[in-house]
Amino acid sequence: MVEKTGRPGYLQIADDLRTQIRTGSLASGAALPSTAQLCQRYDVSASVVKAAISVLRTEGLIVGQQGKGVFVREDAAASAEAPASSEVMEQLAQMRSTLATLGERIADLEKAVFQEPKRSR
Repeated sequence: MVEKTGRPGYLQIADDLRTQIRTGSLASGAALPSTAQLCQRYDVSASVVKAAISVLRTEGLIVGQQGKGVFVREDAAASAEAPASSEVMEQLAQMRSTLATLGERIADLEKAVFQEPKRSR
């Protein structure tokens, strides 16, 4: 369950999954639970889970295989120990999420401002 601490939910999920990888609860080569399972486990939407997965993928801890799932990298435990790069990747993930949100807001504004005039017959 994601806590209301002020820290974004996707980062809380990424932290939890990263800890599981670091401790071996999610072993090298192991499949991560499905997006639906993670949504249910953390009580969040699919977009929040996908953002968390994106953070871990950017950090090099997991890899996706089209049509098969997302898996812990073979050398993920070593990657999980690099806190400096982890912090940078976290900041990049936050920026990416913010940009996505801004893009959606701009699209909504453009729809509102640039509505096509209704044609009369």
